[in-house]
Amino acid sequence: MGKKSKRGSGPRPGSNRAERIAERRARAEQSAAPAPRPFAGLAAECDLVALQSFVPSAIAELPDALDGRRMRLVTVLPGAVPAVVRDADGSVLGSVALQYQPEPEDLGTALAGAIAWASSTDSGSVLERSDDAPAAVLTEVLDPAAALDIVVHDDFDWWLADGAESNPQLEQVIAQAREAIMPTARIAVDAPGAPWWVDAGDRAHLRWVRPESEDDMMVALARLSAAGELTLGDGSKFAGSFRTHGLLVPVFDLDNDMHPDEWQAPVSAFAARLADALADTSELTAAQRRSRDGIRGRQVTLR
Repeated sequence: MGKKSKRGSGPRPGSNRAERIAERRARAEQSAAPAPRPFAGLAAECDLVALQSFVPSAIAELPDALDGRRMRLVTVLPGAVPAVVRDADGSVLGSVALQYQPEPEDLGTALAGAIAWASSTDSGSVLERSDDAPAAVLTEVLDPAAALDIVVHDDFDWWLADGAESNPQLEQVIAQAREAIMPTARIAVDAPGAPWWVDAGDRAHLRWVRPESEDDMMVALARLSAAGELTLGDGSKFAGSFRTHGLLVPVFDLDNDMHPDEWQAPVSAFAARLADALADTSELTAAQRRSRDGIRGRQVTLR
């Protein structure tokens, strides 16, 4: 008669195997947890996510000078640093970037620190690392209720206009960056979130950063899909969605022969249908559940 198996009792507490299992479980729980929203609490949250995630070249002047200094947010700075302070047009200008390397774990805290640093540091200074900035709270250095007045550029010539010292290496970087920029525009509509148009070459896309919870958006998109209304009309096709910085971004493929302004009316019409779908609290039908599962199955996560 064979010996009784001891399998099923689990690893011995404190053993290496028990520690490895605990680490795997912790990683699984962390990956399943909702992604943090680094810009939560700001009316400009969705545009900040867009500027940080995929808009190549843009500037947003901050409405109120901090400590009497001109301040602005930009997508990226020369050298991919978090912030610089320069003399420009007879005044001191602080520029704070949303895209730089290495990307911090807490983007909101890092952005707040960079703004606080740029508002009080001497002209000619460069913030090389976000860790070197002072501690600050984002809702205390930015007006939580203020929207961003964003100016989109099709090049990086504004790097030189800021008073950055011109040199052949910088000019070469600007020329190379200009070649890589995809035409981008913010669609102006009276609707939640931040819809951005981008021409990727063979086709254009609409990337709409939405403020609602992922579950609510998935249900609303499923209702529209099952009803055949998940579209911006002729020349468009729903391509899927991605997650970034805790928010969901529905994406539509678009006819790139149409100017971005021509999509303003279709986007507004879709926004109204989406608002109705978000307000619908009824149980999903079988067809709507299948649509939701299909949309979710094609989803990707950027961060």
